Amino acid sequence: MARAVARFVCQACGAVTPKWAGRCETCGEWNTIAEEAAESRPKAAPGRRIGFVALTGDAAPPPRAPTGIAELDRVLGGGLVPGSAVLVGGDPGIGKSTLLLQAAAALSRAGRRVLYVSGEEAIEQVRMRARRLELADAALGLAAAVNLRDIAASLEAEADAALVVIDSIQTMWLDSIESAPGSVTQVRATAFELIRLAKSRGFALVLVGHVTKDGAIAGPRVLEHMVDAVLHFEGDRGHQFRILRGVKNRFGATDEIGVFEMTDRGLAEVPNPSALFLAERRGNVAGSAVFAGLEGTRPVLVEVQALLSANPGGAPRRSVIGWESGRLSMLLAVLEARCGLRLGQSDVYLNIAGGLRIGEPAADLAVAAALASAAADRPTDPGRVYFGEVGLSGEIRQVAQAEARLKEAQKLGFTSACLPRRVARGNRPLAAPEGLALHEIGHLSDLVAGLRA
Repeated sequence: MARAVARFVCQACGAVTPKWAGRCETCGEWNTIAEEAAESRPKAAPGRRIGFVALTGDAAPPPRAPTGIAELDRVLGGGLVPGSAVLVGGDPGIGKSTLLLQAAAALSRAGRRVLYVSGEEAIEQVRMRARRLELADAALGLAAAVNLRDIAASLEAEADAALVVIDSIQTMWLDSIESAPGSVTQVRATAFELIRLAKSRGFALVLVGHVTKDGAIAGPRVLEHMVDAVLHFEGDRGHQFRILRGVKNRFGATDEIGVFEMTDRGLAEVPNPSALFLAERRGNVAGSAVFAGLEGTRPVLVEVQALLSANPGGAPRRSVIGWESGRLSMLLAVLEARCGLRLGQSDVYLNIAGGLRIGEPAADLAVAAALASAAADRPTDPGRVYFGEVGLSGEIRQVAQAEARLKEAQKLGFTSACLPRRVARGNRPLAAPEGLALHEIGHLSDLVAGLRA
């Protein structure tokens, strides 16, 4: 009989230590180490030889099962792949269960067998949400359970299941492990069993994951490596927009986004997010500039807003929403050192309108235009978009997919674009859309001088 031994496991990163400590030496988190029981296993039997094949060969692309929600299919790369595992994370109340219930209902209406296992809500609670979303007529199988052995036995009996949703993985419990549900050991073991079952039975598996206060998916980091795709559901519950962002996808492009709008009937798709992000924009206000961004393969236009407030005494405040605070500090330093803008005695407030979070360096030029416009108290051209990376010497650097950004700007009625100057290094000429004038600049001082003139 296996002898039970004790070990101490960090609930944040999964590191194992021989004794308890207040701080995990691996991840640096405090009060996350808990004692868990483990079993000493007997010596494993010798393994069998495996066969190796050549790298060459013909392989058809994996089959896809469209969910019926175009924005979700875009992030997944075209739909769900049979035998794949997808992890969906997001803040509480952001709409993860709503989105997956809508996708499950749409797939079941298309004639597929869909199973929805809820570990957090009772069956009647899920039915109430389905009635509110007008999905009660969908013929999907619904169950409320947390015991993994019962769930696995039920899934083994299903011969034609196309999709299985587990809401959530942190509530699943395996009775052979002496630790509470949601612990690192339980999450790792239950996820492994479910993924193994999905690949052996051929159904697509979607796991809902909780997130920590920092926005990372709770549980061991290895959970994200075990699955085939990781999707983050972002947004502010006080705002109607929701962003579904793919951060890992073995069957499609990463960093793809899907945009949804929260309504009283659930999540509605937003096929043209640029128009909605700019719907309430006023072009005659100083401190505003439109950024032509790129999220995955989709060009997105958003408004960058900047506000400067005099602060003659004390440390100036820097408040950022939707962008990196460190990059704002760098850009403010470049504007002061290279362009002569005196911003050290001003509080700076920067906001990306619409609730979208921008991470690419191409937003530097639009942020600089908004800051320079606010400093000069002069509005930017309301018909112009900006994109380009700013270096420490103030130079404007090239960014990828310039033509896609320009086409999106022309489609929404913009008449000009401010972008990096092309250098003579064999680059092919940039094809500007009809009716869109290009204003190329090589240094940030050219932008500031234009707003001061």
